[in-house]
Amino acid sequence: MSAGTLYIVATPIGNLEDITPRALRVLGEVDLIACEDTRHTRKLLNHFGIKTKTISYHEHNERERAEQLCKLIVSGKNVALVSDAGTPLISDPGFAIVNAAIARSIPIVPIPGPAAFVSALVASGLPSHEFYFAGFLPARANARCARLAELRAIPATLIFYEAPHRIIATLKDALETLGDRPAAVARELTKIHEEIARGSLSTLAQRFDTVTRARGELVLMIGGAKTIGGAIESAGGTQPSSQRLIERVGELERDGLDAKAALKKAARELGMKRPEAYRAIVAQKNRRSK
Repeated sequence: MSAGTLYIVATPIGNLEDITPRALRVLGEVDLIACEDTRHTRKLLNHFGIKTKTISYHEHNERERAEQLCKLIVSGKNVALVSDAGTPLISDPGFAIVNAAIARSIPIVPIPGPAAFVSALVASGLPSHEFYFAGFLPARANARCARLAELRAIPATLIFYEAPHRIIATLKDALETLGDRPAAVARELTKIHEEIARGSLSTLAQRFDTVTRARGELVLMIGGAKTIGGAIESAGGTQPSSQRLIERVGELERDGLDAKAALKKAARELGMKRPEAYRAIVAQKNRRSK
């Protein structure tokens, strides 16, 4: 008996009309549907009269469930993987089963459909020819700022998913770390109360600080870094990366860090790779010694 197939099926992020005929056909034909939340997916299946059996597949049982499902597929069963909304594996479970299937030479067929960050980006007004999707930022403020600092030098549009109760803090942290860049926040995409708020980070921080708590998962998009002659433009003006690096290393050393730790931290904050930062420090010292 030949092995079955693993289908990665995208489902609507809100409006049920966005599901494709192909996705409906596959969901109706497979032997089993692996769902992030079976109750949530059953509402979608019932709406379209699909009776296929479902099984849970989420972040807490992903590893063991991946092995179980792959055994079924090897035995000849066809399995579809769905998330609560959008495309599986995009900030959702699915990585484990895809890799387990690859290891067993199981056919994997993606069924394209909605992804919230794509829909948000194309309507944001921010550059879309190049973008960096970073998923969810850390929940803790220090870790979130450190992550934003790592992305500071990327020239592409930055895209994040964010929870409603953290959007104000994230906007303020982004403003402090990245400077007052153009940005957009999308919420309730494809639903009745769909909204895309556009403006600078400072404007959006003020706006969300004065409105009632946002609902649903949000998409935050921030304009990429602008460089002029090798310098990174920020809210504080344009400054050569090497000069700012040296100043920051000095600040960290005065705060008590040793030279190695200060260089590592400063490089991370300025979005520089450590070897690049080290070369910049050495070059500056060589210039001073001449």
